[in-house]
Amino acid sequence: MINKDNSPSYTWGDNCLSWVFVDNENLSVKMESMPSWTKEKLHFHSKAQQFFFILKGVATFYILDKVKSVPENSGILIDPKTEHYIANETENNLDFLVISQPTTNNDRTIVE
Repeated sequence: MINKDNSPSYTWGDNCLSWVFVDNENLSVKMESMPSWTKEKLHFHSKAQQFFFILKGVATFYILDKVKSVPENSGILIDPKTEHYIANETENNLDFLVISQPTTNNDRTIVE
């Protein structure tokens, strides 16, 4: 059984947390938590597609020139080579799963 208590974790960005449930060359599954008013940097993945599923809160995605709001119990697919970032633009924590296929290890290009 895999859960937050027995999985490796790390901090990224501005006090955001990630728990690594699966990470091999073909698949990455992580649970992440973003505090209020945090965001990641604009980037893209050359090979990986990513599916984000919102567990708690509302995520704001910046994808190319569009802004999309994704509520809890909903998801969004980001295709490879698509510039994007996720933001928490609310007063509440944002918890979500991010599933990447293949892994995003060594497959992330920062745009800004």
